[in-house]
Amino acid sequence: MLKMEELQELENYIRSGELEKDFHDGCENDRHYLLELLEKLMDIGELADEAATRLIYRGLNPAFMPEKGGEA
Repeated sequence: MLKMEELQELENYIRSGELEKDFHDGCENDRHYLLELLEKLMDIGELADEAATRLIYRGLNPAFMPEKGGEA
């Protein structure tokens, strides 16, 4: 399992602009790797959102569950 510090480090890497710098300075393989990393991160973000929604709304009346893909 990832630690909060590792996630913070990744967030700082992205926010600082270092990711973009590494992308522009990198070779084709580095660029491909960074794009794959971002794609995986977005996929995990979607899974985290779905899991958090299930955890938050667990035990509530299903009528109160937001529809998938809709606004809460």
